[in-house]
Amino acid sequence: MELLAFFLVLALAYANGSNDVSKSVATLVGSGVTEYNTAILWGTIWTVAGASASAFIGGAMVKTFSGGLVRPDAMFQPAAVLSILTGTIVWILFASRTGLPVSTTHALTGAIVGAGLTSLPHEALIWPAIAKKIALPLLLSPLLALTVSYLLHPGVHRLATRLGNTCVCLLPASRALVTIDAHGGTRTLFQTTAFGRPVADVPLHCERAGLRGLVLGLDTVHWLSSGLVSFTRGMNDAPKIVAMLLLGSLPSVWPSSASSLVWFGGVALAMGIGSYLGGLRVTTVLAERITTMDHVEGLSANLTTSSLVLLSGIMGLPVSTTHVSSSAIIGIGLRNGMRTIQWRTVRDMVLAWGVTLPATVLFTSLCYLVLSPVF
Repeated sequence: MELLAFFLVLALAYANGSNDVSKSVATLVGSGVTEYNTAILWGTIWTVAGASASAFIGGAMVKTFSGGLVRPDAMFQPAAVLSILTGTIVWILFASRTGLPVSTTHALTGAIVGAGLTSLPHEALIWPAIAKKIALPLLLSPLLALTVSYLLHPGVHRLATRLGNTCVCLLPASRALVTIDAHGGTRTLFQTTAFGRPVADVPLHCERAGLRGLVLGLDTVHWLSSGLVSFTRGMNDAPKIVAMLLLGSLPSVWPSSASSLVWFGGVALAMGIGSYLGGLRVTTVLAERITTMDHVEGLSANLTTSSLVLLSGIMGLPVSTTHVSSSAIIGIGLRNGMRTIQWRTVRDMVLAWGVTLPATVLFTSLCYLVLSPVF
């Protein structure tokens, strides 16, 4: 039973990666910073890093999903645990295949509720906790993300306008750090004494200088913001998936530190594989079929998503990266006018969000009816 559950948890992590990597890298593609393969690889690397880090800081999220929604005296049977995993996997893979960005958090919640209604007494589910810890954050996070991105963008735009044509060059050969503005003016921020030549006659743009050093500009900030979204997404989602191993008759506490690291490591790796192999379809939808974005707008959306998801992960609130990221992009589109948004795509996305809960309740209930005579 434990081995089958672990296999299904890895399958769930794969499905999560295939649907959710898009939320962090879509702005890179949509704003023209890079192409799909590079963006997805970048998101994959940071997703694995965040999922791995959650082994040390994701305890609150694990507790919420492994035991915070069902009364302690009501325990899921093996068939119910397998049904929760199977129902969630089926829905997320279906959504990924059709290019719909859906929420793993939402799907897991629906699956737990479905298994609870089918296999446990009605009073076994802690409805106040489900409403406060899951339903409320899931409902409020899209509105919060849309509002934050809408209000944040003017400040980011002003800062980007001021610094957009300025870059920083790190010159190891001269042991110097130099800024270059839009007019070709240079300023040495730091340089050691008595080593190499003074920094002089630097071309207008760092990337054309032919210097053997690291160039940091607005593009770099966008890349880093995208990586931060991927990191926080992995950190937010991995504990929810690992928590499925603690449901029912499986151990309610970590048997050892080594085992917990193996579980988190396996989930992180599976999320990475799913991200890299299956992330293209949903990324295309978010990058091209909601609204057009320029470089600064994509950066604003990423900063909104990363800050909200990181904060919720630390607080143990299971918000949906899907809802936050998609709503942040919509908020940017509203800045440019209602006509810039492809409302048909938004309608399909919102419909998928609304259908996720009843769909996973139904799939999980059907799975339980099939599996309960066997397990």
